[in-house]
Amino acid sequence: MMNQYLKNFLHRGLIFGGFGPIITGIIYWILSYSIPDFSLTGGQVCLAVVSVYLIAFVQAGASVFNQIDHWPLAKSLFFHFFSLYAVYVLAYLMNRWIPFHTSVLLIFTAVFAVTYAVIYLTVVIIIRLTEQRLNKKLQK
Repeated sequence: MMNQYLKNFLHRGLIFGGFGPIITGIIYWILSYSIPDFSLTGGQVCLAVVSVYLIAFVQAGASVFNQIDHWPLAKSLFFHFFSLYAVYVLAYLMNRWIPFHTSVLLIFTAVFAVTYAVIYLTVVIIIRLTEQRLNKKLQK
C-alpha cells in the first residue's frame, strides 16, 4: 500500500518538477533587466535550477499525503507541511536567498506557517462551498 503512495509521490514530482526551473529562468531574466550589471556564476545558476526543481518536485509529490485515507488529518498535514518546509528552507539556505541566522529562520518559519495555514483554510472553504452547491443541485 505504501509503495503505491511512493509511486504517486514520484510520478507527481516528475510531472510538475520542471515548472520550477522555468520559473527560475523567468525570474533571472526579469532581474537581468531590472538590476544593473546583474550576473550569476554558472554554479549559482546550476544550484538555483536544481533547488527549484526539487522544490517543485516535492511540492507536487507531497499532495499524496492528503490522500492517505487511513492517516488522521493531523498526521497528513504534518507530513505535508514538514516536507514542504524542509525543502524550502534548505533551498533558501543553500542558495543564500536567506542568511543562516536564528532570527531570520524564525521569521521565515512564521511566514511559511501563516502562508501555509491561509492556503489550507482557503482550499478547505472552497471545497466546502463547492460541496454545498453540488449537494443542493443533487437535491433538486
